Amino acid sequence: MRALPFSTLLAGFVAVLVGYASSAAIIWQAAAAAGADAQTIAGWMTALGLAMGASTLVLTLWRKVPVLTAWSTPGAALLVTGLQGVTLNQAVGIFIFANALIVLCGVTGLFARLMKIIPHSLAAAMLAGILLRFGLQAFSSLQNEGLLCGAMLASWLALKAIAPRYAVVAALIAGCLVAIFSGGLQPDALHLEFVMPRYVAPAFDFSLLLSVGVPFFLVTMASQNAPGVATMKASGYSAPVSMLMVVTGGIALAFSPFGVFSICIAAITAAICQSPEAHSDPAQRWKAAAAAGVFYLLAGIFGGSITSLMAALPVAGIQMLAGLALLGTISGSLVQALAKENERDAAIVTFLLTASGVTLFGIGSAFWGLVAGGVCFSVLSLARRA
Repeated sequence: MRALPFSTLLAGFVAVLVGYASSAAIIWQAAAAAGADAQTIAGWMTALGLAMGASTLVLTLWRKVPVLTAWSTPGAALLVTGLQGVTLNQAVGIFIFANALIVLCGVTGLFARLMKIIPHSLAAAMLAGILLRFGLQAFSSLQNEGLLCGAMLASWLALKAIAPRYAVVAALIAGCLVAIFSGGLQPDALHLEFVMPRYVAPAFDFSLLLSVGVPFFLVTMASQNAPGVATMKASGYSAPVSMLMVVTGGIALAFSPFGVFSICIAAITAAICQSPEAHSDPAQRWKAAAAAGVFYLLAGIFGGSITSLMAALPVAGIQMLAGLALLGTISGSLVQALAKENERDAAIVTFLLTASGVTLFGIGSAFWGLVAGGVCFSVLSLARRA
C-alpha cells in the first residue's frame, strides 16, 4: 500500500465509497423486509464487505487486471419487495439457490459464450449509458449545494490543467474543507463498531425459489454481471468469464448463510479503478482495484458503522466526487462507441436505452440496451451485406 500512488489509492477508496453510498440503504431495506433486526442487518453488512474484499483481492491479484466485485444493487431492489413476508431462513435459501445457479453458469460456460458475441462498440455504449446518470448527478448537485460542489469542480479543473493525475484528489480535499467549515460534515455521527455475522440455517420453499429465486438470479446476471464484464471489455481488460462466475458465485454461495445475497462483477465502481485517473499506465490499474479490496475488508470489519458513515458525509459531495472520477471513462466510452460509422446507430440505441433507466419484467435498462442495440446491429449488418 505504501508503494501505491495516492491517486491509485484514492480511486480504490472512491470506488468503495460510491458503492456503499449509492445502495447501502437498499440492502438494509431488503434485509428488513425479511424481518431482520438492526444487529442482524449490521452482521450482513460485515459479511458483504468481507466477501467483496476477499473476492476482489483474489481475482485482481490472480489475474493482475482491475477486477472489482460488488453486491447486486438491482437484485437487492428486487428483494425489497420479494422478501416481504419471507422468513430469514427462507431468504437464505433463496440466496443459496440463486448463487448456485450462477456457479452453474460459470461451470457450463454458457455466460462466457453469450458475452463473446457482444460487439465492442455496444459494450462501450452500454457503459456510457450506465455512467451517464453519475455525470448528470454531479452537475445537478450544483443547484442545491453550489458552494460545496462549485469548490470541488473548480479545484478539479485547476489541477486537471497542471497535474491531471491529482485532479480528483484536489476535488476531495476541497469538498472536505468546505464541508467542515460549513458544518456539512458531521463527525459526531460516526461510531466504529464490529458486528459478528450470524449464521442462519437455510429453508427451501419451492414456490419461493421459483417466484423470487429465479427472477433474482436473472436480474443479477442481466443487470449486474453482464454490465460488469462489458465494462472490463470496454476498458480494454479481459479475464476468463466462466472463472469470474465460478469464483464470485462460489464465494457468495459460501457466505450466503451469513447474509451475502450476491457477489457480482462490478460495473460502475469498477470503471473508477479502470480509468486513467486511477493510474496513467493501464497495466498498473489493477493496483487501484487491489486497494479497493482492502477498503472493502475495512468496511466489512466496521460493517456496523456503515449507516453512521453515510450520515456523516454530504450526499452532494459524494455525487460530485463520483461524477468527476468518472468523466474520463464516460468520454472514453463514447469515443469507442461511436468510432465506427457503420456501428453508430446500434451504439446510440444501446446508449440511450441504457441511460433511460427503463425496467421491463424486473430486468434493468443495461440488459435491454444491449438487446435493442444487438438487434439493430444484426439487422443493419444484414442489410449492408445484402
